[in-house]
Amino acid sequence: MRLRKKPWVVEALTGFSDIVVQNPGEELAGNWHNLFENSLPLHVELGTGKGRFITGIAKQHQGLVNFIGIEAKEEIVYCAAQKVREQELTNVQLLVFDVNEILKIFAPGELEQLYINFCDPWPKNRHAKRRLTHIDFLNKYRTVIKPGGQLWFKTDNRPLFEFSLEQFSEFGLEINAVTYDLLNSGFAGNIMTEYETKFSALGQPICRCEVIF
Repeated sequence: MRLRKKPWVVEALTGFSDIVVQNPGEELAGNWHNLFENSLPLHVELGTGKGRFITGIAKQHQGLVNFIGIEAKEEIVYCAAQKVREQELTNVQLLVFDVNEILKIFAPGELEQLYINFCDPWPKNRHAKRRLTHIDFLNKYRTVIKPGGQLWFKTDNRPLFEFSLEQFSEFGLEINAVTYDLLNSGFAGNIMTEYETKFSALGQPICRCEVIF
């Protein structure tokens, strides 16, 4: 369901200036430690949604890892920012940003891990390049992820998962922990997104894998 545009939300986000970066620029590349005021490892979620996953994983890793959530729509970032503040998390920053421009805001090798959870599958073949696991995106990720860094991917869309595995393989990435039914895989410590909770309740199997750059 498409969210209705809320004209007030941009102004409302100014009240979360300690959490939300609305206009991230190239000056951040290589300097995220200044924003977080520490030099902890950086993990990034691409398409952070309403923030259930990033707040859950950030809470588990307070004092160990800094998390950056990227989302294009202000309305959704606002929901995530509320969760971050409610839980008093100091290791999360949220960006209103287009993932296509990721090379502008991170320096080469600056990230240790990426998460892609339930991204838009763009089912039509002519839209394949828009999928966040397309080889064109993988080429960008390889620049910003340090050697040996990882990408963790989850989706309920089986065709997208198969496509992604093919792209990972074609790009020469090591693929681990592949499952087509996450909840019954024995994987410990899974943090559900909003979509994942909904799909799992309907009995929809969740696909997941980890790849190493």
